[in-house]
Amino acid sequence: MKTTRTIDRRPRLLYRWLYPAWAAVFSFSPVFAVPYAKADMDIFDLIFQGVRIIQLSNLADEQEIALGQQINQQILQDVKVFDGSSITQYIDGIGQQLVPGTDRAQIPYPFQVVDDDQVDAFATVGGFVYLNTGLLRAADNEAQRASVIAHEIAHVDLRYAIQQLQQAAIAQGTLTAGGLDHNTAISLGVELALHHPNSRTHKLEADEVGLVLLTQAGYAPIAAVDFLQKLLDQPNTFPDFLSTHPHPEAEARINALNEQLDPAMASTGWG
Repeated sequence: MKTTRTIDRRPRLLYRWLYPAWAAVFSFSPVFAVPYAKADMDIFDLIFQGVRIIQLSNLADEQEIALGQQINQQILQDVKVFDGSSITQYIDGIGQQLVPGTDRAQIPYPFQVVDDDQVDAFATVGGFVYLNTGLLRAADNEAQRASVIAHEIAHVDLRYAIQQLQQAAIAQGTLTAGGLDHNTAISLGVELALHHPNSRTHKLEADEVGLVLLTQAGYAPIAAVDFLQKLLDQPNTFPDFLSTHPHPEAEARINALNEQLDPAMASTGWG
């Protein structure tokens, strides 16, 4: 557990100031794609030019980031990214406050808001994190939003997307001794991100790491429990949540988080 790194616990006032913009900005939802620097694309071209096979078992950070950029480009063709720079900046501010507590703080973490009413969030290889507007609206406060972002960052920190790619490629018979064709890796990465929830074990472990990140960033850790409990207690309000997070699984996550919490410190911090 990563508890030794010193994290600046001071709240980012700029992003807290942006909070009142939610109601106004969320009333508009045109299609929006997040641009990436040409340099990023050059990195991908440099790494994969003439290289058709990816070794997932020893993928370097630069290769993972480049692969994630390609997966992200495909995802942006399938989802509608929320058009609201102040909200994106607000979410990015929360995320960047959480990242320093990870073991992979050296990679970039692009945070994107998806215009979708479903209560959901997901992450893919290379640090790309996506949060639905439905989830952001469902949260009662910033600490609850931060708890979800911390959970998704933890999936990246633990390299679970790479593990999923390996397992899916093995199941499909597309992973050879030489590695995985990079076009197959891209298509599999998109499919896994959009249509295949993480395993119960991965969610529990990401909850554990996410709670540490949340606490180190200065948020009240009880927010992680409160948000899950709210979604579980209001199935008629959030029916889509239980479709991807079955009741027993959600209860198991809440119980595990409660066991990890120090009751004396559970409500300490920004919330």
